[in-house]
Parts: sequence; structure tokens; C-alpha cells
Amino acid sequence: MTQEGGKMARKTVRTSYISTVVSISLVLFMIGTLGVLVLHARKISNYVKENIQLSVMLMPEAKEAEVEKLMKMLEKTEAVKEAGYISKDSAAAALKEDLGEDFVEFLGYNPLLASVDVKLKAEFADVENVETLKSKIASFAVVKEVYYQQSLIDMINRNIRTFGVVILGFSAILLFIAAALINNTIRLSLYSRRLLIKSMKLVGATRGFIRKPFVLGGVMQGFLGAMIANVMLAVLLYFSRKEIPDLAAIQDYEMILKLMGGVVIAGVLIAGISTWFAVNKYLNRSTQDLY
Repeated sequence: MTQEGGKMARKTVRTSYISTVVSISLVLFMIGTLGVLVLHARKISNYVKENIQLSVMLMPEAKEAEVEKLMKMLEKTEAVKEAGYISKDSAAAALKEDLGEDFVEFLGYNPLLASVDVKLKAEFADVENVETLKSKIASFAVVKEVYYQQSLIDMINRNIRTFGVVILGFSAILLFIAAALINNTIRLSLYSRRLLIKSMKLVGATRGFIRKPFVLGGVMQGFLGAMIANVMLAVLLYFSRKEIPDLAAIQDYEMILKLMGGVVIAGVLIAGISTWFAVNKYLNRSTQDLY
């Protein structure tokens, strides 16, 4: 009879342990998925910003030396990601392909101007920086006109700021919910051992001695849950990339590895701290309150 009771008790503890680890892993997977979305959102916003383009139209009589001087200035400018020279012939060939007919042959001459397409670094893609760069470029005698879509830049930056605030708020709420869920899960798993905790105290064990194995167990549960969550996250990223090949262009594996490390740290800290408080709760209660 005693052996039967012992087996049942071990089975209950084992089941409770497994269910706690699974619950923690699901919550951490949810946090990790949000982290991936945030990282990708940042990459996408940078990608969009870095495709904002200034078109620099050059004078018809522009000399090669003057154009080279302009290109060297752009290469040295911190705000510029890349600058590409487009000759009159290249511009005509591109327009011919878009139109599907040879307009140069029809007109008898090429009316297009040589130009330089300038793309900015993401951190400089705002109206103030663009206007500063525009004035700097326009000061060159070889430049006829510089133009860009100001309304597009304003709209992109406004939408990205709004999206950032929404994501930040949602992330804060989700982290709070995740911590609360893990905390409640651990408290429920310790509920079945509340009498053991109290019994150890009654026979003279110190609070630190009682807490240590439970906190270490909680930390291990958090670690195992985090590792399972990371495996699930890796599987999600693999199939996402398989279904959407374009994701490969924006995925930053170094940041994803850091995110997975953050998931492990979050799992260990939340589980360890929650266990510490849960054990303290039962240590502080009177024997009558445990029933």
C-alpha cells in the first residue's frame, strides 16, 4: 500500500513537472515569435527607408571629370548608402524596355538626361537630412535638378513610428501576461508540495535550505522550456523561409541567435524568481492555511 502511494506521488510530481515545462515552453515560444516579428519589422522598415531615392539630373553638357567629382563626394557622404550613375543611353534603353518601342528612333534623338540615383542609409531617411543632402548636391554646377518624393518620406516615417509604438505596447503587455502565466503555472505545480515545504520548516530546516532545491528545479524547468521554445522557433523560421523565400533577404541570423539567448535568459529568470516567491508564500503561511 505504501509502495503504491509512493508510485502515485512520484507519477504526480513527474506529470506536474512535464506540464510545467510544456506550459513555459509555449509561453516563451509566443514571446520568441513576437521577437522575430519585431526584428523583421525593423529590417523591413530599414529596407523601405534605404530604397528612398533622390534623382539627380545632370546638365546636358556635363563633363566626365565633373561627374566623377560629384560621385566621389557622394561616396564620402555619411548619409549615402549607394549612388549609381545612369548615362543617357542607359536611361533610354530602360525606358525603351518599359514602353516596348524605340522612342529615340521615332524622335530622331535622345531627349533624356544623364542622372545619378542616390539611396540613403535608413537612419538618415528623413526630410531634414534629405534636404541637407539635396542642398549639398545642388551646389555642384554639373547638377541641373534634384528631386525626391517628400510626401512619401513623411508617410513612411509617420507609419513606421506609429507601428513602432503599437508593437512596443503590445510587447509590454505580452511580456506581462507571459510572466503572469509562468508564475501561476509554477505556483500550481508547487501547490501539491506545500505540505512538504512546511514539514521541512517544522523540523528545523532553514528557509534558504528549503528554497534552494525548489529554485534550482524552477530554473531547470525554465531552461528546458526555453530550449523547447527555441526549437519550435527554429522550425517556424525554417518553414517560413521555405514558404516565403524573400524572407532570406531580411533575416539576420546573428540577431535571431541573440533573441534565442534572450528567450533562455527570460525563461530561467522568470521561472527562478516565480519559484522563489511561491516557496516563500508557503513558508510564510500557517499550517491551517495550507489546507
